[in-house]
Amino acid sequence: MHSIQKITPFLWFSGRAEEAAEYYVGIFRNSRICQVIRYTEAGQEQHKQQPGSAMTVALKLDGQDFTLLNGGPIFQFTPAISFVVNCESQEEIDYFWERLSAGGAPEARQCGWLADKFGLSWQIVPTTLPTMLQDADAEKSGRVMSALMGMKKIDLAGLKKAYAGQ
Repeated sequence: MHSIQKITPFLWFSGRAEEAAEYYVGIFRNSRICQVIRYTEAGQEQHKQQPGSAMTVALKLDGQDFTLLNGGPIFQFTPAISFVVNCESQEEIDYFWERLSAGGAPEARQCGWLADKFGLSWQIVPTTLPTMLQDADAEKSGRVMSALMGMKKIDLAGLKKAYAGQ
């Protein structure tokens, strides 16, 4: 049994929670599926799920607890909720962007944001971005913001050039 985190993101899927958990665990290092609770016949008139199918999947993605629920097609993900993946290098940005955007909606890709194949939104962001955007020199931060607005996947070298005024 894993320890319980005070606040845990709880994500509603339509029959694909177990698939999503395996997918995310395969992307994020130091990750694992912790527990799968399966539906039974009890309450089937309400939950309408197949007995034996995954009800919830508890997982840990690089130290962060998540719970995924197979709740049916009633609710869908929107970009109003997203998860930020802080990246130290372009190599790390490329790694997460390539894997998380695979099969996702191309129109959801903007300014480091993407939607994965399940419709969940992610932000793949260099750890240096907040510093550049909050620089006391408004021209520097403005150039970075302008460069960022023109990107889908973030190009760290491009942001650094804009920051330097090149």
